[in-house]
Amino acid sequence: MNKTKLTGGEWAVYECLWEESPLTLAQLRKRCSDRTGLAVSTVETMVSRMEKKGLFRVEQGARAKRFFPILEREEAVREETRSFVDRIFGGKALSLVNSMVEGQLSDSEIDELYELLKSEREKRHG
Repeated sequence: MNKTKLTGGEWAVYECLWEESPLTLAQLRKRCSDRTGLAVSTVETMVSRMEKKGLFRVEQGARAKRFFPILEREEAVREETRSFVDRIFGGKALSLVNSMVEGQLSDSEIDELYELLKSEREKRHG
């Protein structure tokens, strides 16, 4: 997995690419601008910087470059979550869960969490 940490703006660009890929620069500018409210020129600058950082796979199409994400959404989310847990909870995921559970989850969310944990245990222990 690529351990590249995406900034907030980079996440916005990647959300557009995860939704549909490949996209041309013009398509990325419009979609990201529409989604975030950022100026088209700002989006273009972000895409240019991301391209220089190697955050895309780029192919030259017949009329324009086409941008592909090199990071899978699930992997990026896991990496971002791990970074958050390390930074805020000293690497203790249970502390994160405890923080979420204390008065913040509905009964149905608690049931979902319980089922998720049971499923994970079954995967590990057969």
